[in-house]
Amino acid sequence: MAIWFKDIPLQALNEKALGCANGNLGIELIEAGDDYLRGRMPVDARTRQPAGALHGGASVLFAETLASWAAAHVVDPERFHCVGQEINANHVRAVVDGFVYGVATPAHLGRNTHVWEVRITNAEGKLVCISRVTMAVLATPNRY
Repeated sequence: MAIWFKDIPLQALNEKALGCANGNLGIELIEAGDDYLRGRMPVDARTRQPAGALHGGASVLFAETLASWAAAHVVDPERFHCVGQEINANHVRAVVDGFVYGVATPAHLGRNTHVWEVRITNAEGKLVCISRVTMAVLATPNRY
């Protein structure tokens, strides 16, 4: 059973992201399943740290992007707006080029909070980063 309030317009969301951090880092939403949102982010000059590997902060931004868009589409946008409340991340593998892929799945979908798990993997499917994002559900119309 799908968790979404309505279909997720991936192309429209990707276009909306062009003028902000998401677009500047090359983050793209690529798939919405019944209970997950999948995206990808390039590992290039925009997302690497000085030593040449994917910057942990870029992974955190990627995770929060996926969890935020997912949370925003579980609730009624006329009544609710979701914002990041807490995030943690464990970085377990370096990536120096190509793309990383992230999948956000809900661990908890409550009235006032959501908790999302975001698994970021390399092109071979090996875990790069695992993150947990807590979203506050505010009783105000969506601002996206």
